[in-house]
Amino acid sequence: MIFDFLFLLKRKKVFALIGDSGTGKSFRAKLVAQKYRIDFIIDDGLLIKDNRILAGHSAKKEHTFLAAVKVALFDEKSHRDEVARKLQSEKFKRILLLGTSEKMVYKIAARLQLPPPQKIIKIEDIATQDEIDRALRTRRIEGKHVIPVLSIEVKRTYPNIFYEAIKIFKQRVAPEGNPRDLPAGLGLVPTLLEKSIVRPEYSKRGKIIISQSALSQMVIHCVDEYNPNIKIKKILVKDAEMGYRLVITIDVPYGIQLGGNIHDLQRYIIDNIERYTGILIEEVNIIIDKVTE
Repeated sequence: MIFDFLFLLKRKKVFALIGDSGTGKSFRAKLVAQKYRIDFIIDDGLLIKDNRILAGHSAKKEHTFLAAVKVALFDEKSHRDEVARKLQSEKFKRILLLGTSEKMVYKIAARLQLPPPQKIIKIEDIATQDEIDRALRTRRIEGKHVIPVLSIEVKRTYPNIFYEAIKIFKQRVAPEGNPRDLPAGLGLVPTLLEKSIVRPEYSKRGKIIISQSALSQMVIHCVDEYNPNIKIKKILVKDAEMGYRLVITIDVPYGIQLGGNIHDLQRYIIDNIERYTGILIEEVNIIIDKVTE
């Protein structure tokens, strides 16, 4: 019995679409699924097939950002068991996982008893920077999120967070066609995609205000976790339209790569503060004052 299960598991191919929160992953999930002939999608705690919710519950329903993250990661045993059981009862060969990082999609795959992702697609590979910027603005300023599910399904299951439906016409390759083998225009058929826009519970509660001293303490903690040899000299906190901007002056030890490592530090500070507080960090500017021995 165990041998049969492992054999079936090896035959399943897991795809992943990754990108920062709000960059448009859910908006483009169905297009990726069509391109690679994927039937099942895991997105924010939901198992989706053919625009319908098969199992799970949406992270968008949670009242806090931290609770939403836990749902998206299937932290609760009953939640992940429900989705894993449903997956085991379904006959499928390909599934698409959505997440903010490779670490996240690997964790989701393990918790749902799926093989590790074999192909990872980054949002930057399928969307232009302008499209990503527009998606981020919609998320940050208007608080709108997309679920790749029919509006009637969302209205029935989550009526209190439903906002509106959007319909998109796209050209796709007919099942028997391959665009590289066909003359221009042949083998392409129009398809109508419908997605639902929602306003999550945790985005309805207005702006969270945090004191400069509290936010500075979080920055100090993040920098110390990232590299205890980096010395913070000054932290300036500025109010922004939807969150905060940070200016951090530091001394760095000789030998640290000033390019990649500092950009990683910026990302680390933003990700951790946003993940654990629910506030938006619009920008982190780092000033290197001195390189120490």
